[in-house]
Amino acid sequence: MTETPPPSQQSNRVTARALLIGDRIDAAGLERPDMISASPLAFRLGASGYVALYRFGVAVTVGLSPLEEDDFLRKIESRVSGKHGKSDDETAIVEITTASDDAIPPGGPIQMRDLTPPRFLVLADALSKHVALARDEREVNAVLDIIEPIARNLASSGRAPWNRRGLLKLIGQALLVQHRLSGRVAVDDRPDILWDRPDLERFHARLDDEYELKERGETLKHKLDVIVETGRTLTDILDTSRSTRLEITIVVLIVVEILITIYQMYFKSG
Repeated sequence: MTETPPPSQQSNRVTARALLIGDRIDAAGLERPDMISASPLAFRLGASGYVALYRFGVAVTVGLSPLEEDDFLRKIESRVSGKHGKSDDETAIVEITTASDDAIPPGGPIQMRDLTPPRFLVLADALSKHVALARDEREVNAVLDIIEPIARNLASSGRAPWNRRGLLKLIGQALLVQHRLSGRVAVDDRPDILWDRPDLERFHARLDDEYELKERGETLKHKLDVIVETGRTLTDILDTSRSTRLEITIVVLIVVEILITIYQMYFKSG
């Protein structure tokens, strides 16, 4: 892997963008001679830009013009499943400066000594996880907003809702987010490039702190646990209520059968 930045990278500032364009991107077959990474698939694009594609539906670009970015997104459109009507995105200004180490000053741009492939991959990893977490946070909060009035009604009236299918759908949504968080996004995983470039560990840690990736991931996991446990509790209550009604129905049928038998015996003896 070459670490020489593109010749046109003399400009002081470039724009980095992470776009959540779907649930999944199939990058198989997009490999090319100038790629800088296979996982995630990343390569140079345009005169001075980079692109990284993540299987959980995020594309990260740096140094592309709006036309170059739009053209690239159109080319990979057929490889995106679960497309979003409106894509989530995060834009960051990257300042290339050799005057200091990689840093993220409060309220300022992300300062990088250079924009070589390894540094781009560390930056892209943080930005991709940031927008993916934003999607998951929004979905989990929407589920919690539905569960809250159900729990409040249960606390005030002592009666659970009777829509068991609706509760199971809520649990299903929570499990999907849980699967994405642990199986695809893997917030706790470090980018592979750090195995070859341990000197970028500090830059990675600063990006992690800036976007609060670990804290947000832990918070999401706790919320998911609450949703799943609440859903299971409510379905258990519904199953218990259904069993009670079934038992009452059986008892009523037995009583009716006994009464019919007594009635028939009385008239036959009469």
